[in-house]
Amino acid sequence: MTTQMLRARAGEFTPEIALVAADERLPGEAVRTAVAEGRIVIPANPRHAGLQPVGIGRGLRVKVNTNLGTSTVSGSADDELAKLELALRLGTDTVMDLSTGPSAADLRRRVLTVCPRPVGTVPLYDAVSGADDPADLSPNDFLSAIEAHAEIGVDFMTLHAGVLRRHIPLVDRRLAGVVSRGGGLIIHWMRRRGWENPLYERFDDVLDICRAHDVTLSLGDGLRPGCLADASDEAQFAELGVLGELVRRSRAAGVQAMVEGPGHVPLHQIADNMRREREACDDAPFYVLGPLVADCAPGYDHITGAIGGAWAAFHGAAMLCYVTPAEHLGLPDLEDVRQGLVAFRLAAHAADVALGHPGARERNDAISGARARLDWASQFAHALDPSRAREIRDRCLARSAAAPAKGSDWCTMCGPKFCPMRLQRMDRESTVAS
Repeated sequence: MTTQMLRARAGEFTPEIALVAADERLPGEAVRTAVAEGRIVIPANPRHAGLQPVGIGRGLRVKVNTNLGTSTVSGSADDELAKLELALRLGTDTVMDLSTGPSAADLRRRVLTVCPRPVGTVPLYDAVSGADDPADLSPNDFLSAIEAHAEIGVDFMTLHAGVLRRHIPLVDRRLAGVVSRGGGLIIHWMRRRGWENPLYERFDDVLDICRAHDVTLSLGDGLRPGCLADASDEAQFAELGVLGELVRRSRAAGVQAMVEGPGHVPLHQIADNMRREREACDDAPFYVLGPLVADCAPGYDHITGAIGGAWAAFHGAAMLCYVTPAEHLGLPDLEDVRQGLVAFRLAAHAADVALGHPGARERNDAISGARARLDWASQFAHALDPSRAREIRDRCLARSAAAPAKGSDWCTMCGPKFCPMRLQRMDRESTVAS
């Protein structure tokens, strides 16, 4: 078996490259060249049946990832599959199953069976679930978990291979320390064992597994800042330098790789963070969590994250990992998933419009034309979340003192008398009649 990258280097237009080029409205040769060079990745494990390929990279539409998964204390497989169904309906580009606990393996298989979008996982969670203490794991245990995920069809994997022993003193100076689950587990392992990160030490073995199954590496940011006070610090950029090294090793092995980025960054530092990643990692696709531009809004972090996400995407982030209102508070429910995903799809779309990606304006022009015509059905059809838009309009009509009919062409903000769209239509009709 070979990889999308190696096939592209051999001059092959794979079916996945052709589909991505058509979806992005770009020349196939441009996409093939970028895949060959590693500037675009197409996570597509051949064992993932029914996959609809997605391209991730600067110059393509900005993609959005939805995190799902049970925790050891909350959630069920049925709940997470309902979230997956909702996320697919709302247009997520990729999905990550971050499940922990005894039912994680079964849920992962079910997600891969029903999800047509690329699926990512964190194999470290599985390895840790089977141990009383993460420090009891051997390096071979880490590799076994990676291989198990690859063999069932996982398309991309987060591996925290860039967190090294020399970074630990830098973390100890922070306000929030380590907020990445994977990063925290690796640091715990290194402190207890006194050894280097096994994912780094055995990275050639990791590459062998990924190349054999065409798994895309998502090089995890185990030292991502978890608060504004820790943003853009020495620990974050020390890890970024190592991730750049791992990108180059991945490309040399013919393995696709993208790089995960910071979680909390003040607005004025985001552009520089995006620039540093491009330089350190040779323009590998950058996949960021948010970033959140404020720490003081629990319950509204989908908004703080979407603000940062739009700005990061405009400055080169290739994919945004959504944040929900439950961030920092608990496992998200269906409504949290809905609000988080729509907020981040809007952030990505705003960047696409600003960057002039082919077709990005079309949806906006269509809905604007529908508004001018007072065509409510078309407005709903072009909305990011049609059912929510329809629900709000129906609710507003129902509580209006004028008790308008559901099919009224005006809304309860202006009413029929003050509606500028309605007045313009009346003027046009009057002009035609005269």
